[in-house]
Amino acid sequence: MEELTSNSWSKYLKNGYRIFLGTGAACPHALIDLFLASAKNFSDLELVSLLTVGKTPWVDPKYEANFRVNSFFLNQGTRDAVLSGKADYTPCFLSEIPALFSDNVIPVDVAFVQVTPPDAQGYCSLGVSVDIVKTAAQSAKHIVAQINDQMPRTFGQCYLHRDEISAFIAVSEPIPTVPVAELDETTLQIGKYVSLLIEDGCTLQAGIGRIPDAVLHKLHGHNDLGVHTEMFSDGLLGLYKNGNITNRLKGINQGKAIVSFCFGSKELYDFVDNNPHVEFHGTAYVNSPSVIAQNRKMVSITSATQVDLTGQIVSDSVGGRFYSGIGGQVDFIRGAGMSKGGMPIIAMPSTAVDGSVSRIVSVISPGAGVVATRGDVHYVVTEFGIATLRGRSIRERVMELIQIAHPTFRDQLLDDMLQAYKVPSYQRDTPAQVEELGDTELVKLEIKGEEYFLRPVHPSDQRRLQGFFYSHDNATLLQRYRSEPKKMGTAQAYRLVNTDLSKDMALCIVERQGPREVILAVGRYYLLDDGERAEAAFVVHEAMRGQGFASLLLGKLIDIARRRKIKFMTANVRSDNPSMRRVFEKFHFQREPSEDPSGLDYLLSLE
Repeated sequence: MEELTSNSWSKYLKNGYRIFLGTGAACPHALIDLFLASAKNFSDLELVSLLTVGKTPWVDPKYEANFRVNSFFLNQGTRDAVLSGKADYTPCFLSEIPALFSDNVIPVDVAFVQVTPPDAQGYCSLGVSVDIVKTAAQSAKHIVAQINDQMPRTFGQCYLHRDEISAFIAVSEPIPTVPVAELDETTLQIGKYVSLLIEDGCTLQAGIGRIPDAVLHKLHGHNDLGVHTEMFSDGLLGLYKNGNITNRLKGINQGKAIVSFCFGSKELYDFVDNNPHVEFHGTAYVNSPSVIAQNRKMVSITSATQVDLTGQIVSDSVGGRFYSGIGGQVDFIRGAGMSKGGMPIIAMPSTAVDGSVSRIVSVISPGAGVVATRGDVHYVVTEFGIATLRGRSIRERVMELIQIAHPTFRDQLLDDMLQAYKVPSYQRDTPAQVEELGDTELVKLEIKGEEYFLRPVHPSDQRRLQGFFYSHDNATLLQRYRSEPKKMGTAQAYRLVNTDLSKDMALCIVERQGPREVILAVGRYYLLDDGERAEAAFVVHEAMRGQGFASLLLGKLIDIARRRKIKFMTANVRSDNPSMRRVFEKFHFQREPSEDPSGLDYLLSLE
């Protein structure tokens, strides 16, 4: 390789050539600046890039006569150029971009890259960005390198030999840092909900931005996490430092974090420098769904600009305006979906534009593109909760997603779905929040070594409640309903799950079996006409009795009723139900005279 000068470009460039620009924090800015100073000597070039960190002077209109920019993923500079028609956007799955180069679908003539100085064997490391860079470089006629002794030397499939490099410039400069975004109340709330889905031993992929950072921030109580991700971030570094990441249970590449690129703080770059526990590979490997699926309990955390009520995901555009790119979202969604115990999660704020626009919509905006289909995503999470989509009908998806939409928009969303016949005509109520449950309505319970969740009954629970009803034996039906009903029709189940939670209360304890939730207990109170008394009732699945579920539900109902200034709670229990009598007496309910000889009346003062 020879040292490049401003007069030697003609050795490597010709009119009509395609130039690849290195990516991320390893974008060779000094080399590009040197090229731009001579760009006037060439015409009809094309500059191909992915996401880059730092300024993008190559999109300046003054270079219009010399070259055109074509990007696979947009940042601020390239986004504005694409929107003005002065640059191009090529959508492609990140796993498939390398093949565009190697198969000559998009042939590369010259690759501009940034590398470390050669080691004793002559190998330069691509450092903090391997992603699509190595394939682009090895597919090019010429590699022109910016050799930087401050580039971290990383391990993995990330080396170019000095003999592969045609020309170079030597530059010693810090790798550009990217500050961690501030986490506001909304993003932290989203992070908390997502963390409730993630179990010990999961393997993580976390994308770019505040939402993935917020999720990682909430995982400091988890153990034996693994990493298989495009981007290695400061959020993951924090989990490493805290001991949450061991990579020992991944199922593939155990003991190693497998990544494609990183950008963030100087501390992050120092961590990956000469660290054999973090391996950098190209996206043809890292983003391959079949590789991703080999990880144990793979969790993909990405975001979206819109989700419609059937589960279609928009993420690379805002309306007809291209905003970012397809990137690796679909790669990881599908890989996580194929993983044993895997979870593809879309996490996003419920609104945009300072709360004036709902991200959960009846119909996606004109011109917007669907990146992930209705069949891809298992969970959607906002600051209002978790919507489970896998295996759910359109009707159930609609109610799950309305449940986590911002309350301002829920009535309109339901009305739109009624008019579109996507929910039954008797579905008239939208979900209300139960503020008394705390900052998240989903409360994790650890009972005798098993994990359960307490939450409000949701309108989307209709089929779950029917399943709960049909699981009861005759004795339970008799004790709860004073008869032995043989069926619970859809309309009746809808009435029971569409409780006005601002007035009455309906709570349940569920067990999560992957994306399936099974109701194990239900507790309710109904506010009586005088507005001072609430009547409580609950039922626990026969197999789960003796676990304390009834006491948990009754305690929570009493707490909520007290906060709402209800004066008394009443209950009527069959006299032949001693276990239920003990629960009420445990909470100091007093026996009252009853006109029903088969039942006992109880009363508790809440003041």
